[in-house]
Amino acid sequence: MSVSGQDSVRSRATAGIRYVARGPRFGPVLIMVIALAAYPHPGLAQDRALIPDSSIAIPPLQFDSSGALVIRASATSSQHDFDYLVGTWKLRNRKLTSRLTHSTEWASFESRVEMHQILNGLGNIDKYTDQASGKLYEGVAIRLFDPSTRLWSIYWADSNSGKLDPPVVGSFENKVGHFFARDTYKGRPIIVVFRWDVRNPNLPVWSQAFSTDEGKTWEWNSINVSERVR
Repeated sequence: MSVSGQDSVRSRATAGIRYVARGPRFGPVLIMVIALAAYPHPGLAQDRALIPDSSIAIPPLQFDSSGALVIRASATSSQHDFDYLVGTWKLRNRKLTSRLTHSTEWASFESRVEMHQILNGLGNIDKYTDQASGKLYEGVAIRLFDPSTRLWSIYWADSNSGKLDPPVVGSFENKVGHFFARDTYKGRPIIVVFRWDVRNPNLPVWSQAFSTDEGKTWEWNSINVSERVR
């Protein structure tokens, strides 16, 4: 199910209006339903965003003769691609409880991110915090833009490991960024992709998927939507 599932929500709202309009005694309810339909709560948009959008294709992967990923920057890739993310954000998260086991159970939680730029705009740093496990968990994302290749490299470290993961590398095109790396998960070789969907810069969506078959199929395992702290 993609974010376009909002169409089914809209259909239910419309059906509700037709139903309550049948008798005059439902007048106040009709007004309330119309008001809710006209001014949807921001949380509804966030809930829809927390479902990986299958209408956005993951770009096909390319490899060199040794099997290494070949990643080229988009024509529009820029050091300003993450400028929208500067500031403080509260995040709503969904995470698959078990990865690469055909699990369909998701856990939901909230977190917080503070982002600022470094290196005269060629990089930026996120400080991430949550307490989903009952204790403080911290992470840091370091993003660096290479002017020679026009590619972004995103590094991640957390309070569980204390070391940087291999960077995911890529760029944005049409306000959607895909960033790839080879890695391992519980001893299994994988390719990981980060996706940044900033078609709505007020509710940017980050998501992550793993592939165990060189990008032929993907399992989405983590997604969050951010809302700026005013």
